[in-house]
Amino acid sequence: MSRPTISTRVVNVDAQRPDQALMRAAGALVEAGGLVAFPTESFYGLGADALDPVAIARVFEVKGRPDDKPLLVLVDGIDMVTELAAAIPDGARALMARHWPGALTLVLRASARVPAGLTGGGGTVGVRLPGHAVARALVAAAARPITAPSANPSGAPAPRTAVDVRGYFDGRVELILDGGTTTGGAGSTVADCTVWPPRILRQGPVIVEAACG
Repeated sequence: MSRPTISTRVVNVDAQRPDQALMRAAGALVEAGGLVAFPTESFYGLGADALDPVAIARVFEVKGRPDDKPLLVLVDGIDMVTELAAAIPDGARALMARHWPGALTLVLRASARVPAGLTGGGGTVGVRLPGHAVARALVAAAARPITAPSANPSGAPAPRTAVDVRGYFDGRVELILDGGTTTGGAGSTVADCTVWPPRILRQGPVIVEAACG
């Protein structure tokens, strides 16, 4: 029996100054439980409401992602982090002040609001304020944290274009925001701030050891 599909729209968006009406529409899709692919500083990401267990389950299903592998989350500022984290250590706040917006994901103890599916059952949540204008505008328009794994099936090359995303997920996601070709390269640095000094889980553009002095 064939899998039901949905209509996938691909819409051009200015990567530097995204149209606010378009972003509001994309944010409404996220709010309604939809999946929106969007450009980030490195690759295209797959956005869903990070506090909606059903939407989170869709991300895992579409990607074929193992259930125990957590999803990183994009936020629009520290106030949104307080909704996701049980506590924000002073050192983590200092790293946010130095490197956000930017390519640094901080892993914190998850609050009771965070669905277990998002954390992979591990009780922690990785948060980042993105530097890419479209990604940041999408979070602001949705008015909620959104997921940000790469928009590809698990194990497939991460996509740098909307064409790549459509090749993977046509009929599986509601919207692809085409902001042109992304730069690729390394993903964000991921630092576990549940311990101190923080433990580097993935090295990216930000050198956390230097930032911590």
